[in-house]
Amino acid sequence: MNLVAIFIGGGLGSLCRYGLGKLSSTYLASTFAYATLFSNLFSTLVLATFVYLLQDKFGLSNTWKLFVVTGFCGGFSTFSTFSFETFELLKNGQIVMAVFNVFLSILCCLFILYILYKNQ
Repeated sequence: MNLVAIFIGGGLGSLCRYGLGKLSSTYLASTFAYATLFSNLFSTLVLATFVYLLQDKFGLSNTWKLFVVTGFCGGFSTFSTFSFETFELLKNGQIVMAVFNVFLSILCCLFILYILYKNQ
């Protein structure tokens, strides 16, 4: 059941991401990546609302967490998970690890893009 929840949530998140991209390109003609910004913001809002406000209040099962957090938010934007995990490190006083997580993630991903771009 957990795998089905992740699968369905991920599909819905991916469809929402695609739809948001279409809407953004239709109404916001620009070189700025509005669709990515909006998906990151909305996905973070959904993840935080679920984890901090809904999950315990309504006693939702782990399957719901997998559907919303891993599936939907993962399909919509992995940035929400990155932000949540970094915030949890900050919240727990692990400031050095939070900063390390941000810089390592961004720098390593940019490095990979650079290497592959350079070698195309």
